[in-house]
Amino acid sequence: MERRQYKRVLLKISGESFSGQGESGINAEELGLIAAQIAKVAAGESQIAVVVGGGNMVRGANLAKRLGIDQATADYMGMLGTVMNGMALKEALESAGSQARLLSAIDMPAIAEGFIRKRALRHLAKGRVVILAAGTGNPFFTTDTCAALRAIELNCDVLLKATKVDGVYSADPAVDRDAVRYDHLSFKDAIDQRLGVMDLTALSMCMEHELPIRVFDFSVEGNIQKVIQGDDIGTIVDATTATA
Repeated sequence: MERRQYKRVLLKISGESFSGQGESGINAEELGLIAAQIAKVAAGESQIAVVVGGGNMVRGANLAKRLGIDQATADYMGMLGTVMNGMALKEALESAGSQARLLSAIDMPAIAEGFIRKRALRHLAKGRVVILAAGTGNPFFTTDTCAALRAIELNCDVLLKATKVDGVYSADPAVDRDAVRYDHLSFKDAIDQRLGVMDLTALSMCMEHELPIRVFDFSVEGNIQKVIQGDDIGTIVDATTATA
């Protein structure tokens, strides 16, 4: 595929990326790794917005089942988890020398700016990292769906899904030795085969707006910058049909 430098990207980072293996909360080393890589990108010509998950703090669906509370309430609790991750990332980025702004889909002016599209675009144009927290501000929507929505709203060139796996596989490579890693997938194949790239709502939105998704392992130092520079890392999911 043709190598290209992305000018504006949406980086989706799961909440689990902020914690160590088998841990919850925020691990200082993991936070530093994420912030250092993003800071390098921010120092270049590309503009970057970041959607953070909150699974290291609270998973709404799981909490609803465990506590027997309404899922809408549990989902709002999960959104607060993303805000805590966003606050930590903003501080880490500023310590690394980057300008960053935290925007929340739920109004909490004491700690974050409210998400307004034009405001986010202005921050990006000024070279600031825009951290997007609290999901879409609505229950029953995942942060994957939020990432797709914000990437489309902000006219991003690509949605980058940062994971600790080096792409999309036909099965879980941790349990299936025969799992095959894909270099390229069409949206249709990703949806039809239920490969777990992102949730179906997010995939459908990206397919409708022809927004490519790249899934890659961010834990390898320098990978975020390499992906934005156009290196062929991980798995690309787009509107074109994969060749045999």
